[in-house]
Formats: sequence, C-alpha cells, structure tokens
Amino acid sequence: MNPNEQVVYILNEQYPGLSPTQFGFQACCPGHSYGPCVRPFWLLHYVISGTGIFTRNGTTHQIAPGEIFVIPPGLETYYEADQENPWNYIWIGFEYDPKMPQVFDAPVLRIPGAGEIFQEMRRCQGMDGGQSAFLSSRIWALVARALEAGKKPLDHIDRALNYISTSYMQDISATALAEVLNLDRSYFSTLFKERLGVSPGKYIQNYRLNKAVELMTVQGESISVAAMSVGYLDICNFSKAFKQRYGMSPRAYLKNG
Repeated sequence: MNPNEQVVYILNEQYPGLSPTQFGFQACCPGHSYGPCVRPFWLLHYVISGTGIFTRNGTTHQIAPGEIFVIPPGLETYYEADQENPWNYIWIGFEYDPKMPQVFDAPVLRIPGAGEIFQEMRRCQGMDGGQSAFLSSRIWALVARALEAGKKPLDHIDRALNYISTSYMQDISATALAEVLNLDRSYFSTLFKERLGVSPGKYIQNYRLNKAVELMTVQGESISVAAMSVGYLDICNFSKAFKQRYGMSPRAYLKNG
C-alpha cells in the first residue's frame, strides 16, 4: 500500500438502500493512476487539493479541487494524478439501491458542503461497531445536499399543497395558509383557484374527506375516529360536509360500499 494512503475496510452491514463498504484517503504521488478497471460497488472520490484526470464512458474529465468523480459498479474507469500538482482525495465505497434518488448519475459532481461531509467521514477511524451506520449517515447527508442543490424552489402553490398534506388534521384555513406563505389572502386564493380550479377552503375540505374515506374503508376506523383524525371535532359538521361531497351520510356510504 502507498505510504500516503490509508484505507478503512468497513463491515458491509447490507443496509437496505445504501450500505458502506470501504473508506480511505490518499495523498497521491505524481502520475499515480488506477485502471482501466471495473469496480463491484459505487466509489466517490472527493478531491481536496491538486488535480488529475478521470475517464468514464470514453470521455476524459479534468478534475479540480472541490469536485467529486463518480465510479459506478460495473463500468470501466481510469484516473490519474497530475504530474506537477497531484491530487489528494478522500473516497467512500458503498452499495446503492438503483431505486434511490439518482444523484450520482453524472461522472463529475460539485455539491455544496461536500468537503465538510467528506472530512467528517474521517471520524470513522476511531469507531468500531458504529462505522457503517455513521458513514451511511454521511452519504445520506451528501445525497440530501445534492438534492437540495439540484431542486428548484417550490412555488407558493406547491408549498401550500405540501402544507395541507402534512397538516390537514389541524385547524387550517385559506387565511392560515396565506399567513404561512406571507401572501395576501385574496391574492393567494386567486393563485390557488387558477392552478387547481377550486378555492383553498374547498380543496382542504375535499382532502380531509378523502382521507376520512380511506380511514373508514381501508383501515376500518369508525366514523367518529375518522372524523377526529382529519380535523373535524364536531361529528355533525363532518356528516354534513360528507353528505355534501358524496351525496349520502358516512353510514350510508359504508353500507353501500
């Protein structure tokens, strides 16, 4: 092993979704290279300093400090440190479920805050039983940073819909939503109706009633429990709203369903 290289082999706990296999860091000698070869798991190399080249799918990339070059499993790659200014890097190897967010598809990544996360990974050297879980958490932190960096900010209506989906069981209204979004209530209601074709109040009511139906028909909850669970403290108000939407009482709906 290169005297400037340190590798920490991690017990593969085979966590579902993502499981670390190895971790290391290296101050490379001029011209140090690896490959062409194929790896059985994912590898991310974060370049702390220096430069080098990375070849994947026949395309060669010049890698700069702060960048990550990505080696997927089963894909031939080659990399080589610069002769004059060889790179120092930290790497992490892991198994990765393809059903997860595809944030590592690109051959080269620049993720805000990645350097801090990779440096935190070095703490695994002083760990024993918790190495795999700790490194897994740091990879997830990297995934989160990548998703945030590539995601467009939610518009007002997207934020409102997200708020409704997580808070429908509480006492929310169009006025409360407008306040959360720091918008004039009338302006917010106009935007909402233009996008969804119904007023915010009607949308909230329909959302709650749909959830109530799901609780009663799928989970077998009673009418009173369903009503309370979706934010109706008064069973009479719930029954009235239910009949207005579905044309029959909750009891009749369950009997006919």
